[in-house]
Amino acid sequence: MPDHDRRWFDDLFTAHAGAVLRFLRRRMPSGAVDAEDLAADVLATAWRRRDDVPDGHELAWLYRTAGFVLANHRRRAAAVPLAEMPEPRADDVPDLDPAALAVTDDAVRRALAALSPRDRTILVLCAWEGVGGDDLAVVLGTSRGGADAALSRARSRLRAVWAEVSDDEGPARSVRGASPGRPGTRTGGAAGSAAGRTTGRTARDG
Repeated sequence: MPDHDRRWFDDLFTAHAGAVLRFLRRRMPSGAVDAEDLAADVLATAWRRRDDVPDGHELAWLYRTAGFVLANHRRRAAAVPLAEMPEPRADDVPDLDPAALAVTDDAVRRALAALSPRDRTILVLCAWEGVGGDDLAVVLGTSRGGADAALSRARSRLRAVWAEVSDDEGPARSVRGASPGRPGTRTGGAAGSAAGRTTGRTARDG
């Protein structure tokens, strides 16, 4: 093993192993004990494919890989023969994020549940992992322009759904609360900052 490869992997592990583990834990059922094993699989894949990991976007690449590792794990757990599953396309985004189940605000949960799996994935990556710009493009396997457009469309659809949901919640609620937030939190307070990132709205927008 060349020394520079060992140093690269040591640096990758030190910088990002914790984030990969958190990414997986957020997307697995409460009490699941497999997250550490899956994180090890992700990092092992990074080692095997180290020449494919883009400089400066290592964590985004790890998130994308974690998505496919988790999708395969779920398929095995469902006892579906892998041979019967279609091969993922380059533009596929697995349904990674059970965001509609992971937040405590009922209205936000309903809004997220009404979105497509792709839109939920994009919005939760933005709100939970802080992924955007070039890193979002790496996770989605698309160009920066394509990622920006996908995020814009997802935010627009969330605002549209939120308008319907908030009608049932009374006038005090606003689109700025329509954020996945972080697991186990309410949408107010610190989660309000995530709302701005997720919906593309800020307090100045009114």
